[in-house]
Amino acid sequence: MSIRKRLLGFAFASADLLLELGPDYEVVMAMGSGPTAAVGPDRFQGSALADRIGKASIAALTKALSALAPGTRIGPVEILMTCGEGTVRRASLYAFAMPELAPNVSCSISYEGPVFQLNAVGPPVIMPETFLARTRERLDGQTPTDLAVAFVDVIGLSALGAAGDKATSRVEAALQSASIDGASAAHLGQDRYALLRDQADVRDIVGEVRELIRDEGMAVEVGGVDIVLSREAPLNAFRALRFAIEACLNDGGTTRPDQAFNTALDKTVRDAQSFATVVKQRSFALHYQPIVDLRTGVVHHVEALARFVGQPSPAATIHMAEELALVEGFDLAVAEKAIQRLRRPGSGLLKIAINVSGGSLNGDTYVASLLRMTAAIPQDRHRLIVEVTESTALADVAAANRRLSVLREAGIKVCIDDFGTGAASFDYLRSLSVDTVKIDGKFVRDLERDLKSRTMIAHLIELCGSLHLTTIAEFIETEATADLLRQLGVDYGQGWLFGKAEAEPRTVLTTSPIVRRIGAVDGWG
Repeated sequence: MSIRKRLLGFAFASADLLLELGPDYEVVMAMGSGPTAAVGPDRFQGSALADRIGKASIAALTKALSALAPGTRIGPVEILMTCGEGTVRRASLYAFAMPELAPNVSCSISYEGPVFQLNAVGPPVIMPETFLARTRERLDGQTPTDLAVAFVDVIGLSALGAAGDKATSRVEAALQSASIDGASAAHLGQDRYALLRDQADVRDIVGEVRELIRDEGMAVEVGGVDIVLSREAPLNAFRALRFAIEACLNDGGTTRPDQAFNTALDKTVRDAQSFATVVKQRSFALHYQPIVDLRTGVVHHVEALARFVGQPSPAATIHMAEELALVEGFDLAVAEKAIQRLRRPGSGLLKIAINVSGGSLNGDTYVASLLRMTAAIPQDRHRLIVEVTESTALADVAAANRRLSVLREAGIKVCIDDFGTGAASFDYLRSLSVDTVKIDGKFVRDLERDLKSRTMIAHLIELCGSLHLTTIAEFIETEATADLLRQLGVDYGQGWLFGKAEAEPRTVLTTSPIVRRIGAVDGWG
């Protein structure tokens, strides 16, 4: 057997089609198999390579071939091979500039995947919530696939009217076909998309979208980026992904995805690391806002509110901590600081309410740690109240109730915070053994003008009374609001009328519209 035949055997063992290109990239020789049975190598012979590959592939391939020096090799270059009637097939091309053949170039092409229709109509793209749910399901699997998320922006497409709608349908079909199961591409708003992909999938989805847009004769910008989800810590990666997607959804602009998503993810990672350091070093402060007895105007207890350096509000930071499952350590750090404040000389009968996220009650650590912190001086437990926030839902309400019951048995009071803001409020009231309900401020703000809010609070007070629960109303800013709440039977009040959060807890108000006796500090009852 001649060496030529042996070399051809080796070549065909690693490729489907062999081409020799002339100086102008015309095909001077073709051997092997075409992308379909109907498009054989004879169809390539004598034609321009540009006639056999997609428009979006031409620029990348031409650039690669123009940089090819004698004796050098390039590849793989991802291309789309045209198959006729709007169909294409993905392929990888390698090229070698053999000096003896100069200026001709030898190419090998390997096909990847089936032939598909560029303008095929697929299932509709899904919403962000469904996309995240599917991502979570795959990451929760016992043997999760190595996943990547591709973000694609087609900037300005939605503003092009009917022509843009047609192109959008083609783009969405292409994105769905490239997703991991053919139905995991999501519309993130404006002209922004995300799709869940197999990490090993090397196809150029952004190039395919550019091909579609050019085929429609439109000059819009297409950009994209792939983000690999960690196999070692998949749920942490998912949380960061979800948080970054939410940040980009809130962006509302047309920022390119390679800037927006990378920036959002980088910022998420940096902020998470910074937050972990703040918690570890306890480099945040607690400020204390008074909560008064509406009947007497006497300070009943104070609520500990976190303050971070350089941030006017802690809400965004705490939301991030909840989303990235960092909040349990923070809740315990807040409890530690509050207990230390209780034990400072001169604190007397000071009582402090501390917040705990629902996420911190999804395991035993928080309750066990809080009891350990107070074990040396058990009396401190009678000076604490734990306010359960609904910003993160309880995964298992019954289990959370068992944990809260342990705290109550130890003498620590329990409060449902921000009652009425979420769908789970009444479920919490029904399922959790608590002592107090705090009425969300949105019902209090417009109490003087909104008869519905007044009626709702009245019924809630009646319900809590029948369950032997005390009530707290927050966001009280006027004397008239305080009077109405007192008339409705609310026990305690919190808001700027009585004082803002301060670095030192205030147990006696300097002035109060309803003070009747000064200097007393009531018990929890």
